[in-house]
Amino acid sequence: MEPNTSKNLPPGPPKLPIIGNLLQVKSLTPYRILRDLARQYGPIMHLRLGQLPTVVISTPRLAQEIMNASVSSIADRPVTTTSQIFYYKAQDIGFSLYGPYWVQMRKICASELLTAERVRSYGYLQAEELENMHKSLESLAGTVIDFRQIMTQTVNNVICRATLGDNYKDQKELIELLNEMMNGLGDMDVVSYFPSLQFLNGISGKKGKWLKTHKQLDIILDDILEEHKNRKGQSRDHEALLDVLLRVKEAGDLDVPITNVNIKAVALDMLIAGMGTPTSVIEWAMSELMRNPEIMKKLQAEVRAVVKGKTVTDTEIQSMHYLKLVIKETLRLYSPPLLAPRVSKKDCNIDGYDIPANTNILINVWACQTDPDSWENPDSFIPERFENSTLNYMGSDFQFIPFGAGRRICPGIPFGLNMVEHVVVNFLYHFDWKLPNGLKPQELDMTEVYGANKLPKNPLQIVPISKLLEN
Repeated sequence: MEPNTSKNLPPGPPKLPIIGNLLQVKSLTPYRILRDLARQYGPIMHLRLGQLPTVVISTPRLAQEIMNASVSSIADRPVTTTSQIFYYKAQDIGFSLYGPYWVQMRKICASELLTAERVRSYGYLQAEELENMHKSLESLAGTVIDFRQIMTQTVNNVICRATLGDNYKDQKELIELLNEMMNGLGDMDVVSYFPSLQFLNGISGKKGKWLKTHKQLDIILDDILEEHKNRKGQSRDHEALLDVLLRVKEAGDLDVPITNVNIKAVALDMLIAGMGTPTSVIEWAMSELMRNPEIMKKLQAEVRAVVKGKTVTDTEIQSMHYLKLVIKETLRLYSPPLLAPRVSKKDCNIDGYDIPANTNILINVWACQTDPDSWENPDSFIPERFENSTLNYMGSDFQFIPFGAGRRICPGIPFGLNMVEHVVVNFLYHFDWKLPNGLKPQELDMTEVYGANKLPKNPLQIVPISKLLEN
């Protein structure tokens, strides 16, 4: 029997016994299904996904109401088995409860971890990894490459070095374990929607696998922490994020003292976020450029007109106007399409509807960013739509919130965007690109799959043509 029948719940599709609306939304692209349902039932919609009462928000106006900084009663994340396992009982920033600890760690992010100055300090290691990528691609010029594999290796190396430092062993094992962790966090099988059936994760072996992955990660992180603590007199110029956290901890002037467990949880936040979204955005950007040769030609002309030497500088990237438009349009269509759910801590009212306590609240970012009342030709890739627009992704324009908004906005925007821009520009500056085997641009497979990240179902296969060979 559906609970809270006396309340004025938002409208929604009919619900089946036991499973509710689960079958309707189980899809490789659930955000598309949810947008279609919202067009039928309204911008605020009530579903029951297994045992989880869920409200889905699908318009910028209501997204703004939910994510408004004053609405602290819906600032928490739901408790999940994987967040409890991987993040040391949610001691990170992304999944921790809203309160003094969370507020403090967000402040540390803003003032210490992810400042513009800190991001610039990692420019040297980013340049080294991009040079390694360049050399690797030169050796593969004229052959079909798995773009995702090449690009992901570069991004992962930069993120790991920036977070953990240069001198740590087990990098290959660490990245494999982090990929397993991302798969676990993105694993929304049927059991995920039935809290009373979580014991099945133990029977199936999933929970044991997650615990094993976490234990292996914990051992590596402990070794790295110990190594960093034993360093003396290290300059702050090139501190890894782990060094910053250790320094802040040892200063001893925090309102909420932090432990090594907190440091490890936050480090995992940085690694997972840094390895996830940037790689997805880069692959989608290159896919759209390959599918739209005129856009590729225009962007590549800008890049090659601006860059003067063998390496690309931050200053040069900042002057690339069309690059910014292409990245914005990629973020509009291909950023994580569903914000991590929030949960109502108490009964509340949204847009005249009663939202009972312990209801999951899901914001369909993709629906907001393809809202026909906000965007012309919303499903088309048109970078020029941002040409004379003041819209930005910093959380004040709710038709464009690729990084979220309000208290839970992603703190790593400068770091992530810097990575995306540098990688894309380096691909376009040093190489021309073509599709393999006579494939026409309009035939490129853009099928999506959604798990820990939104990715092309089939990794992009393209052919680099070296400028050296052209000359």
